[in-house]
Amino acid sequence: MATVVSHHLISSIASPHSPSNSKASLFPKEPFNLPIKFRQNRCFKIEATTASQTPVLDPLLSPSKTTPHKKKSNEASLILIRHGESLWNEKNLFTGCVDVPLTEKGVAEAIQAGKRISTIPVDLIFTSSLIRAQMTAMLAMTQHRCKKVPIILHDESEKAQTWSHVFSEETRKQSIPVVAAWQLNERMYGELQGLNKEETAERYGTQQVHEWRRSYHIPPPKGESLEMCAERAVAYFEDNIQPELALGNNVLIAAHGNSLRSIIMYLDKLTSQEVTSLELSTGLPLLYIFKDRKFMRRGSPVGPTEAGVYAYTKRLAQYRQKLDESLN
Repeated sequence: MATVVSHHLISSIASPHSPSNSKASLFPKEPFNLPIKFRQNRCFKIEATTASQTPVLDPLLSPSKTTPHKKKSNEASLILIRHGESLWNEKNLFTGCVDVPLTEKGVAEAIQAGKRISTIPVDLIFTSSLIRAQMTAMLAMTQHRCKKVPIILHDESEKAQTWSHVFSEETRKQSIPVVAAWQLNERMYGELQGLNKEETAERYGTQQVHEWRRSYHIPPPKGESLEMCAERAVAYFEDNIQPELALGNNVLIAAHGNSLRSIIMYLDKLTSQEVTSLELSTGLPLLYIFKDRKFMRRGSPVGPTEAGVYAYTKRLAQYRQKLDESLN
């Protein structure tokens, strides 16, 4: 039987401050075509299960159903979306890893983001473990012309896996797996979380707060620096997301300003100085094409009515044509 992983155990293996776990991930590097079982020594083990055993990840909803050596395509799309405005963004509070939902404006931003990517293929979604990122991904996908339903994969316990199992193969085919990972969370702002940004600047000085917010190496009190955030976010991307792109799976990541800045630093090969000045708007998607083991930045899709978006690659143009034919 698979070991039930407690919140305590997850937090202990997920500590971004532990050097030994700087590349820890919730999933192995191999494609997700076999069930995953936890061992009590906190390592991961791939096992085939019999019909009488409960799979940890539903194999038909798991991200990669192909073999490790078979690629769906020689290129893949990668979409990055920073979550829409949250209730604490609206109040100008340091949010960090506090789990707060979107505002009405944030909901509208997520829906608009979905319209912008509505004809770009999505096979797999990664989000942080925070509700504002998950809301953004779900709301965006309501606008996608493929009409597939995003389903969050639950692997926190054997009961969660069993109770969330989908028994219709046809329904599975019309679904998109959603993987929630703490490694994609926002920077942990430590003792600044919940404080008003303007009042904090008045208390500690504008220069000090600017260093906490914009320095690459300096963390806020009892919090993470951007460098620490980048270590966990980029490691997770390399171990879990890039292998999916290499197999030709199209990926959407809905996450946060600092975790996405970290990933963009990796994709665009930015320096630590360049990434500190990088600004990401809420709810504005960025498109990359992964081909020949390289990432090519294509900017922000402007919407399904703009033909230029689909001229980025022949494959995207063909996907749009296929959608048009299936919906007409």
